[in-house]
Amino acid sequence: MELSAVRIEKPDDQNVIIGQAHFIKTVEDLHEVLIGTGPYLKFGLAFCEASGPRLIRRSGNDDALIELAAKNAQTIGAGHSFIVFLREGFPVNVLNAIRRVPEVCGIFCATANPVDVIVAETALGRGIIGVVDGPVPLGVEGEADLAARTRLLRDIGYKF
Repeated sequence: MELSAVRIEKPDDQNVIIGQAHFIKTVEDLHEVLIGTGPYLKFGLAFCEASGPRLIRRSGNDDALIELAAKNAQTIGAGHSFIVFLREGFPVNVLNAIRRVPEVCGIFCATANPVDVIVAETALGRGIIGVVDGPVPLGVEGEADLAARTRLLRDIGYKF
């Protein structure tokens, strides 16, 4: 078995969701779920098929995000993995809907941070083992940090 780290190529502030599913219908179901979350959400998604023609299936409502998803899915190259890029929305707005898609097996990450995908390759193919989603913590939150976090959540509309 060979292990490798695949860096996700994306703009610094671009949100990405990486997960695993199990059926060719994943692309259509994820598209329907994402398009139904709100009129302003822009997205691109790609899914690595693991049987049949083994194509990278893609969809979305933003051509640049669709291409970004397809390019990164090809670089990861792990069967049954999917990647979604979002604009005009955050992963927190869509994660529960994505998890409810029947063929979604799990989510590895949802972040705007730099991401390395840890991939294992065997004679059978490639699979995602996990992700590295940012550097180690620099300390424990203090009172000023708590106040700043609370203020940020209110500023972006997630707390009142």
